[in-house]
Amino acid sequence: MQVIGWVGLVVAVVSLVAWRLTYTAARLDRLHGRVEGTMSALDAQLVRRAEAALELARCGALDPTSSLILGGAATSSLELADDEEITSEVRVHGLSPDRGAVESGLSEALEQLLTPETVEDIRAHSALGADCLEMVHRAGQRVQLSRRFYNDAARDVRKVRSKTFVRWFRLAGHTAMPESIEFNDDVPAVPR
Repeated sequence: MQVIGWVGLVVAVVSLVAWRLTYTAARLDRLHGRVEGTMSALDAQLVRRAEAALELARCGALDPTSSLILGGAATSSLELADDEEITSEVRVHGLSPDRGAVESGLSEALEQLLTPETVEDIRAHSALGADCLEMVHRAGQRVQLSRRFYNDAARDVRKVRSKTFVRWFRLAGHTAMPESIEFNDDVPAVPR
């Protein structure tokens, strides 16, 4: 009877550990999937913001110098987005430092060019320009949300992977640790 009790206890402990390993591995896999999905969404929103900024630059509502500056920043963003293939490794690692710098440059160009006076002037004289302003503003808000969702997902993965249990049993395998994405994603104020 003594041996059967010990065997039963060992089987119960092994079963509990196996269940915990399986549960944690599945959770970690879901979290890594979430990181990849949010990275794809962020990439799509960055492309939409650049397209909206390019549309604003081309609509004729800005002066030629401002249009040239904004068009250049938006084109740089689109070209880098085309060059950077979004593979699973990029989704896990986040944006390249070059892409972050270009996206920050686009945000800064939008902030500098879309002053309250410029926005009022565009709204007063150009219906197409006002529509483009709204597109840029909405796209900028979606970029902010997408970046926050990605950073939240990356933080959740890092939190789970920091647990001793996960490290001991190497549940993350060789998957790279996701890093948070930091770049200037401020949205210029577009008062109504």
